[in-house]
Amino acid sequence: MLHQQCQTTGGLMAATERGPGASGSPSGPGGPAASGGPAGPLAGVRVVELAGIGPGPFAAMLLADLGADVVRVDRPGGAGLNIDPDYDVSNRNKRSVLLDLKSSDGPAAVLDLAERADILIEGYRPGVAERLGVGPEDCLGRNPRLVYGRMTGWGQEGPLADRAGHDIAYIAVTGALGMIGRPGEPPAIPANILGDYAGGSLYLVIGVLAALQHARATGEGQVVDAAIVDGTAHLTAMIHGMMAAGGWQDRRGANLLDGGCPFYGTYETADGEFMAVGALEQRFYGEFVQLLGIADAAPARKDFGRWGELRAAVAARFKTRTREEWTAVFQDSDACVAPVLSLREAPGHPHLAARATFTEHGGITQPSPAPRFSATPGALRRPPAKPGADAAEIARDWGVPLP
Repeated sequence: MLHQQCQTTGGLMAATERGPGASGSPSGPGGPAASGGPAGPLAGVRVVELAGIGPGPFAAMLLADLGADVVRVDRPGGAGLNIDPDYDVSNRNKRSVLLDLKSSDGPAAVLDLAERADILIEGYRPGVAERLGVGPEDCLGRNPRLVYGRMTGWGQEGPLADRAGHDIAYIAVTGALGMIGRPGEPPAIPANILGDYAGGSLYLVIGVLAALQHARATGEGQVVDAAIVDGTAHLTAMIHGMMAAGGWQDRRGANLLDGGCPFYGTYETADGEFMAVGALEQRFYGEFVQLLGIADAAPARKDFGRWGELRAAVAARFKTRTREEWTAVFQDSDACVAPVLSLREAPGHPHLAARATFTEHGGITQPSPAPRFSATPGALRRPPAKPGADAAEIARDWGVPLP
């Protein structure tokens, strides 16, 4: 999904402790536990998500997967992407209420929810939530224990804070995009997973849960500024260390982990598919070249001057068999070789199938909740929320009057 900083990224509120005047229970009638399945480690946490697209909704989905009672505040007309709500997996395990924040009663209803929530997350441009009457000052004034999460691309301050943007721009300025791809070619686009979801959603979740811990310990809420540029830059910490130590060149396709190394990359097979090779350590590399059948002819791996020759030998050998055949060759080895699967193929991989990494729920094949917990596992309890479909349940369970 795209992330548009304008007014599209989702907002989420997670509940630490019951706010003033709270009533009902997220595990009560109509709450998450009512749909069956384990409660999850975040049972009892209440989250309000101000609807958007991209990293905010995904962060709220992650919290919902882990048992939080997530109420998504949808807006009339939708959040920006014309996706059939029945298939919008990022809204699974949530409930929805339809509120117009530009109306007279919309902001008041959000503040009523915030009063009973633990975390609120919004994804508007800086200042928009304030103008709508649901900014940090308004919400924390009603609930001092509230964690107020802000999801944006550029952050709440800085020269670009008020500018629109998408994942590709955020990862571009952090140096992350410039690392990906072949030398002499344009950078490769990693969908919007690296920025929106890794640098955005996951850092937002870390931030609001850390602040939630603080709020529970002290009774003091706070604002969490989760910017995709900050999170993505943080993800490059190891690379910056390697570069400072002289172990990483600041250019594409010239390093150990970016495709510059002939035994860490992808190779085409006889049927036009690909195998991924990650035989970095000597003993794994030895097993790799042995099973590949080039152990006696391959140049020494430490002879950097002949890496081009080694790459050509590996590529030529992979072209002699199909992906399925090479998968069979390497499947019981420590050579660190795996088939490159498509999204539709991935759920059928034997290891992922054995772990139930993917599941089918409501007729949709989708990733299962992650990570896993031994005592309080997450679960798929509800299909994607339909805008406004759960207003009566939410009003009852949260004890709020909803228009």
